[in-house]
Amino acid sequence: MHDHTMRGHGGARGPRERGRRGDPFGPWGPGGPGFGPGHRGRGGRGRRTRRGNVRAALLALLAERPMHGYEMIQELDGRTGGVWRPSPGSVYPTLQMLEDEDKVSSEEKGGKRLFSLTDTGREEASALTVAPWDEVTEAAGENALRGREVIGQLMGALHQVMAVGSEAQKARALDVLNDARRRLYGILADDPEAE
Repeated sequence: MHDHTMRGHGGARGPRERGRRGDPFGPWGPGGPGFGPGHRGRGGRGRRTRRGNVRAALLALLAERPMHGYEMIQELDGRTGGVWRPSPGSVYPTLQMLEDEDKVSSEEKGGKRLFSLTDTGREEASALTVAPWDEVTEAAGENALRGREVIGQLMGALHQVMAVGSEAQKARALDVLNDARRRLYGILADDPEAE
């Protein structure tokens, strides 16, 4: 069985990636790539942290119901809390390969290809013991997922202060961030045996 892994996303950047005009954080503020469980980067750093088995994931999803390719990408993104969103460049060739192997069939419906499992595809899918998306989220770890959520909330709060706060409040907010940065590096400098 081949292990097909995700690669970086291609395509144009949408307005969400570019940030809003006058936004002091540019694309790295709330809604930009790299923050929050719903972010949509172009394969940004957060997306490359854990790769999953695309083939197994597509078979497992299609065992539930027929789906379009883009729908499968969205499902994997949602089921992993934004940790894994395989690119179209890995999903569609894998679907084509599964179709060539007679594991998947497809039909055109409303200008889109709807994929479903064949009997042999259903056999392979039933042999999966753990959902591939669960493997990805378990590997990512609870702390990593919590960290992404906290970073998103932090950036939201900072954005709010920078948007409506007084100059003194903005300066205090930046002091808090600089202090937090120093303290985080301090954690790495501490003796791990001291805990």
